[in-house]
Amino acid sequence: MNRVILRCSFVFALLVAANISGFAQDSSKHPITFTDMIGMHRVTEPEISRDGKWIAYTVTTPDMDANRGASNIWIVSTAGGAEMQLTRSGHDSSPVWSPDGKTLAFLSSRSGNSQVYLLSMEGGEAHPLTKLSTGADIVKWSPDGKALAFTSSVYPDCKDDDCNSKRDAEKEKNKVKAHVAERLLYRHWTHWNEGKRGHLFVIPADGSAAPRDLTLGADYDIPPDERGGPGDINFSPDSKELCYTAVTDRMEAISTNADLFIVPVAGGEAKRITTQQGFDGSPVYSPDGKFIAYHAQLTPGYEADRWRVMLYDRQSGKRENLTEGFDRSAEELASSADSKTIFFTAENETQKPVYAMVARAGAEPKKIIADTFNTAISFSADGKTLAFERTSLTMPAEVFASASDGSNVRQLSHQNDSILAALEMNPPETFWFEGAEGTKVQAMLIRPPKFDATKKYPLLVVLHGGPQTMSSNAWSYRWNPQVFSAAGYVTLMINRRGSTGYGQKFTDEITNDWGGKAYVDMMNGVDYTLKKYSFVDGTRMAAAGGSYGGYMADWIATHNGRFKAIISHASVYDKVSMYATEELWFEEHDMQGTPWTNPESYRKWAPVTFAGELGKYKTPTLVIAGERDYRVPYTQSLEFFSALQRQGVPSKLVVFPDEGHWVLKPQNSQFWYKTFLDWLALYVK
Repeated sequence: MNRVILRCSFVFALLVAANISGFAQDSSKHPITFTDMIGMHRVTEPEISRDGKWIAYTVTTPDMDANRGASNIWIVSTAGGAEMQLTRSGHDSSPVWSPDGKTLAFLSSRSGNSQVYLLSMEGGEAHPLTKLSTGADIVKWSPDGKALAFTSSVYPDCKDDDCNSKRDAEKEKNKVKAHVAERLLYRHWTHWNEGKRGHLFVIPADGSAAPRDLTLGADYDIPPDERGGPGDINFSPDSKELCYTAVTDRMEAISTNADLFIVPVAGGEAKRITTQQGFDGSPVYSPDGKFIAYHAQLTPGYEADRWRVMLYDRQSGKRENLTEGFDRSAEELASSADSKTIFFTAENETQKPVYAMVARAGAEPKKIIADTFNTAISFSADGKTLAFERTSLTMPAEVFASASDGSNVRQLSHQNDSILAALEMNPPETFWFEGAEGTKVQAMLIRPPKFDATKKYPLLVVLHGGPQTMSSNAWSYRWNPQVFSAAGYVTLMINRRGSTGYGQKFTDEITNDWGGKAYVDMMNGVDYTLKKYSFVDGTRMAAAGGSYGGYMADWIATHNGRFKAIISHASVYDKVSMYATEELWFEEHDMQGTPWTNPESYRKWAPVTFAGELGKYKTPTLVIAGERDYRVPYTQSLEFFSALQRQGVPSKLVVFPDEGHWVLKPQNSQFWYKTFLDWLALYVK
C-alpha cells in the first residue's frame, strides 16, 4: 500500500514538474515530420494598401508532384476576418497596390517568362501589362497611380525589345554553349552572367505606351545582382523621380561600393547622390519630399559591416549619419506620414524587433515591437497602421498588423493553423555561457517532443552559416530544428563569434580568425550544455552545418573526435581553391588579403591543412553539395570527401546537379532530410 502511494506521489511530482517547466504533453498531437513541414504554406511579401484597409501577400505551397512551389496572391482585411485568395495560376508573386486601392499589380510567369499583371479589385480576370521578351521583375507603383516601374534584364547596347529578342534567339540557335568571361563577376549564386544587365523601366498604368528604359546603355545592374532587392528602388512622393541602388565599379567581384542614383521618370541622365566607398542602399523618400533615408555600410569590401541609418537632404545634398551610436544593423527602412520618424528592423539576440527613431542624428532608436522576429514592414498612407511578417521557431511566417506605435498587435493570416494544431513542438530555450576570452555567448536549445527528463537524449549541434549571420528564433524550411528534434535529438544552436545581432565588435571578431574564437565558443557551448542539462548524452553527439557551418563541421572533423557523426553541407574545405567563389570581396576581407598576398591566412584557416594532424579523420561524415553552387563551389565538398575516403573514414557524398547553395526543390528537400536523419540514426541514435 505504501509502495503504491509513494509511486503515485512520484508520478504526480513528475507531472507537476513537467507542467511547471512548460513541457506538458498533449497526446492528441504528434511530432512534426517532413510531410508536415513541406505541406505548410509559405507566406511572404505582405504589402498594406494606402488606405490601410487591406494587406496583399504571396502564399507559396510546395507541389511535390511538380517538384516546385505554387505561388498565388491573397488578401486579408487589417480589421481581421477571412483571408481571400485572388489568383490561382500557381505562378504569381510580388503584389503591389495602386494608390487608390482599386487595382493590384503583381508578377506572374503563368504564360512563360515573368510579366507585370494587373487585377481589378472590382472583379474580372488579371491581364498582362508588360509583354517584354526579357520579362519583368521588381514592380513598383508610382504614388500618383499613373505609372509602374519594373526591372528587366536586357543587353545594354540594345535600344528596344526587338533587339533583345533577336539576340536571345540567336544564342538559343547556336550549338556552342560556352561561357565566355572577360571580367569579374562572371557568375553569381546559381547563374552565369551572359551579357545582360538589370535595367529600370517605366510604363503607363493604362498600358497606353510601351515600356521605356530609364537606364538605357547602363553597364550595371539595378538593383545590384549580388546584393540587391525590391527595397533598392523607390519613387519620389511627386512621382517625378526614381531613386535606385547600383554598383558601377568595373570589377564587381571585389566591390561592395553601391551608390544611390536618381533618374527622372520622364527620362534623362541618372545622377549619383552618394559617393562613400561602402554600400548605400534601400532608399526611402520622406512623404514631404525633403529627404531620402537609406542605410549604409561605411567599410569598403565588408558585407557584414553595421548598417547605419543615413539621411540625404534633397535640397542641399547634405548626407547625415543618424545611428552611429546604435550598435545594431538597420534594415527595411520606412518613414512616418509626417516625415518626422524613421522605422526599421534590426537583428538583436536571435530576434528582429521593429524600431522607431526621430529623424535626427543622435536620436535613440526605441523598440516598438520587441522580443519577436519581424520582417517586411509597410505602412498605410496615414501612417496609422503597420503591416509585417512574424515568425518563430514554432511558427512559419504569417501576416500581422499593429498600430504605428506597436500597440494592438494582431495576427491576420492563419495559413498554417490547421497543420500547427496537430503538432507538438517545444519552444527554444535561450541561455548564455562564457566563450573564448570570457566573452558572453548566447545559445538556443530545443527539446524533443514527448520529452522525458529522466531519459538521456543525443545532442545535435547545428552550426549556422554566414559566418556573419545568426541562428534566429525564426522558422526555416531548409534547416528546420523542429524536424531534427522531432527525430529524438536535443538540438543546440550557438551564436558563436562572428554572429550578427550582438554588436559590431562581436561580428568582426571572426575576421582572419575563422577557426579560432568561433571554434572555442562552439566547444565551450557544448560543454556548458552537457553541464547544465542532465538529459543530454555527451557520448552521443553530432554536428551539422552548411556554408560556413559546413566549414565548422570540417574544422571539427580535423580538431577533435568527440562527435559520433558529422554532416557537412556546401562546406569550405580548402581556402585557396575557395578563391573560385564569385564574391571575392568576402574572401579578401575575411582572410585579410588574397592567396598570394596573405597565403599564411589561407593555409592557417583551411581544414585541409589539418587533414593529417590527428593521424587520420575518424568521425563518420556525410558530405552534401549542389553542383550549381557558385558561392561555395561544390569541388570543395569533393575534395573533402576524397580525403575522408582515402583515410578510410565511413563517409557518403550526395551531390544535387540541379541545386545551388541551398536545396530548394521539394523532392530534393525530401531526399536531403531523409539522408540527413538516416545518417544521424546510423551513428548517433
